[in-house]
Amino acid sequence: MAEQDLTELEQEAPREDGAELDEENRLKPQFVNAVIEALDQGDESRAYELVEPLHPADIADLFELLERDQRRRLAAAITDLLTGEVIAELNDYVRDDMMEALPASAVAEIAEQLDTDDAVQLIEDLEPEDQRAILAEMEPEDRAAIESALSYPEESAGRLMQRELVAVPEHLSVGDLIDYLREHDELTTEFWEVFIVDHTHKPVGTCQLSWILRTPRQIPLADVMKRDQTLIPVTMDQEEVALRFQKYALISAAVVDEDGRLVGQITVDDVVHIIQEEADEDVMLLSGAGEGDINEPIRESYSARVRWLMANLITASVASFVIYRFEGVLAQLITLAVLMPIVAGIGGNAGTQTLAVTVRALATNQLTSSNSWRAVRRELSIALLNGLSLALVTGTAVSILFADWSLGLPAGIEWHLGLVIGLAMMANILIAGMAGVVVPLTIERFRADPAIASSIFVTMTTDSMGFLVFLGLAVATGLVN
Repeated sequence: MAEQDLTELEQEAPREDGAELDEENRLKPQFVNAVIEALDQGDESRAYELVEPLHPADIADLFELLERDQRRRLAAAITDLLTGEVIAELNDYVRDDMMEALPASAVAEIAEQLDTDDAVQLIEDLEPEDQRAILAEMEPEDRAAIESALSYPEESAGRLMQRELVAVPEHLSVGDLIDYLREHDELTTEFWEVFIVDHTHKPVGTCQLSWILRTPRQIPLADVMKRDQTLIPVTMDQEEVALRFQKYALISAAVVDEDGRLVGQITVDDVVHIIQEEADEDVMLLSGAGEGDINEPIRESYSARVRWLMANLITASVASFVIYRFEGVLAQLITLAVLMPIVAGIGGNAGTQTLAVTVRALATNQLTSSNSWRAVRRELSIALLNGLSLALVTGTAVSILFADWSLGLPAGIEWHLGLVIGLAMMANILIAGMAGVVVPLTIERFRADPAIASSIFVTMTTDSMGFLVFLGLAVATGLVN
């Protein structure tokens, strides 16, 4: 780029007044281009000057907007700005790529800045030999904490929890606790409540910071602590953890091992990320689009999507077979082929609506075996109302339109045709409502994720049954021979 153009970009580059962000708090394209230009020209000092005023989350956004080689050059230019806060905000794929490019000592230094849960997330997806090299560079205490976390299953509370917490014995007074917090600089500085434990290190209660600050020093903790608490087993799935936080409006919760001893805590900021991840995961599974991340490697995206499309190809063959069996019927009245996609399409959309509601209800524990039949009756009622409405509109519209068109149809057949498509529409919407709730419930019963395969079976059902009912009614009512 000409020197004049670079000067113009520099004039638009960010200052400490936040000019690098647009009104929606996103990095401006001209700012990103200025950073890329500096990297392409090998001007690392200029790149550093541009990036230095950014918030850690914005630096993470910048990395995600760059190409792979640009990320690595930027990382080399702003090494001391790559704090734990930046790394924690990075997209998983971008973070893993950067960790592979950095030396083990640099990754270890970053990991030691992070809370245990973030440090685990930083290295858990790396190759085993890379993990060992990074852990070997860490302080023994940090290394032991991370190795312990990695021993738990993925997406479990053990992987998610923080080991940095404040726990004290129940015989202390409020004054003793305050003195303890002031005298021990090594304690974590970010916490919302203090965990009270017995002599076996099992949690017996909690004290919120607000209670501690407002209670006289001489009062025993046993008199002010809250004994009822929600304990999280270390092996609990992170989705269930998020549901407990949501149900009981928790800010933090103690994590206990198999013997009931306190081993960590989970805080609400971690749960917010889980809720987002799980919601995104369910949406992507329903669509078959893999993880749906634009930074996901092409090969992984291809592998995830092609399996889904192959499965759809097989199920679509069922609908094609139904059409083949009615080849003679379609030959007699080609108008039926014109209307068939309407019946199948509306049924598919109705099934998708019910499926989305059911999968969400299962994911949030609103739908269980205790109320499954009530859910089925509810969806059938909705499907019946929808079916009646659409059958009336579609049947009337077909009767009127085909009466006006010069298609060579026998006199009076348009009303017969309207009746057939109306009945088929109502029947297929009822089938779609049933399939949309029964299919995911059945998959859930077999301990599988209902978001993974439900849409394939629901689509197959609505397509094949839509064609079967429509063409079958055409024959059964004498519309064709």
